[in-house]
Amino acid sequence: MKTVCGIDLGTQSCKVILYDFEKKVVVARSQAPLQMTARNDGSREQEADWYEKALKACFVGIDADLRASIVAIGVSGQQHGFVPLDEQGKPLYSVKLWCDTATAAECEELTNAAGGEAALLAETGLLMLPGYTAPKILWLKKHKPEQFVRLRHVLLPHDYINYLLTGEYVAEYGDASGTALFDIRQRRWSKKICDLIDPNLIQYLPRLIESNQSAGLVSKKASDEFGIPEGALVSSGGGDNMMGAIGTGTVQDGFLTMSLGTSGTLYGYSNTPVVDPQGNLAAFCSSTGGWLPLLCTMNCTVATEEFRKLFGIDVRSFDSAAASAPIGADGIVILPFFNGERTPNLPNGRASVQGITAANFNRENIARAALESAIFGMRIGLESFKALNFKAQEIRLIGGGAKSPLWRSMVANIMNLPVRLPAGEEAAAMGAAIQALWCLETAAGLSSSIEALCNTHVQLEGGQVIEPDPKAVSIYDQAYKTYATYLGALSPLYR
Repeated sequence: MKTVCGIDLGTQSCKVILYDFEKKVVVARSQAPLQMTARNDGSREQEADWYEKALKACFVGIDADLRASIVAIGVSGQQHGFVPLDEQGKPLYSVKLWCDTATAAECEELTNAAGGEAALLAETGLLMLPGYTAPKILWLKKHKPEQFVRLRHVLLPHDYINYLLTGEYVAEYGDASGTALFDIRQRRWSKKICDLIDPNLIQYLPRLIESNQSAGLVSKKASDEFGIPEGALVSSGGGDNMMGAIGTGTVQDGFLTMSLGTSGTLYGYSNTPVVDPQGNLAAFCSSTGGWLPLLCTMNCTVATEEFRKLFGIDVRSFDSAAASAPIGADGIVILPFFNGERTPNLPNGRASVQGITAANFNRENIARAALESAIFGMRIGLESFKALNFKAQEIRLIGGGAKSPLWRSMVANIMNLPVRLPAGEEAAAMGAAIQALWCLETAAGLSSSIEALCNTHVQLEGGQVIEPDPKAVSIYDQAYKTYATYLGALSPLYR
């Protein structure tokens, strides 16, 4: 038996799957938790050695004989995290994460230095937002100068795992495009933006490789540490959204993938660059050779989890309470900005409950409004896709929230699109495994296409399709307008 390994380094855990690509079946799964350090200034950080320990725990949890079957490895990683390394490849400071909003001042400074938002969109295709990597690097320079002066390598979390496996400093276009240091049209690092931070920065960025190229081979050191075969191919890998796109088959025009996790994302494949002048959609590259316009919200399942803990009930009871309330939660609207927000760009955002009266103030309406708030945030992205003439055919739904039948129906009705569910729960890890297979076949001289591989290996759950209900769609259209009214009124307070 031969397997490809998919690694998914997320915010809350590291997951590993082994996929028998000849029999088209996952033969092993393993998972290890990750913690996060949160501070009141908006900082959200992890330690690089936590990643190494979690990855080792995942491989230890898989039978040695199965590990010996690995012929290629693909890595998916949370986007935008800044892993600063010294000349010897040792971490200099904590990894500032995608959900870190402590860099709002640095974003403003870089935007002004670049000549404004229009100049940024022209140069890189992206606005300078706190979630991205560039302002995190400037933050390190300003707040930790002793560490910054020793900086020699800037890696993203997935790049760092590739480095642990191979000893190579490389990056691919998809994840690199989420740094705000990258020209998405020309597919190269932007020296202009790098120089705004430091004239030496561009020298510290990793070498760029194509999506179907190998990042290197598993080193003897990694083989000994993780118990995996030395010399196994390591693919280019990519950000979790890019790998999720592969794992759901979103590698051709018309499909959208929606992920309902701690963050919420909505993205679709495009053969040409898609730059949103409003900045709601990030103009990312894909990890398959095209582009992946993407909406990201920082508070997706966050609101439901916070209110569920406040009420002291489990997930099933929370969903049951929400299901008993009417569409639109009887006028109650939640703005779920517990962690600030990325889209819309409200780094200083705060969560709030609007529309409360003596008649509608109950647990059921609050629960429903919390669920609806996540999908209303996603609809902002859908409106942007429509404005840019992206013709969506269906949504492929992944993430922890996809397990909720109520949330599935909300997605179909709020977005007014059919919803399908991929089989399995590890879309990003599966995407990484499929990309590893693509790189393996490319290295062997085969003319494999990622589209054909996805058609062969991406399985959808029993052909099930959740169709939108026209009556519910109409009611939700009005509820969304109410949500948008509150959002517009309160947004100036949080900028």
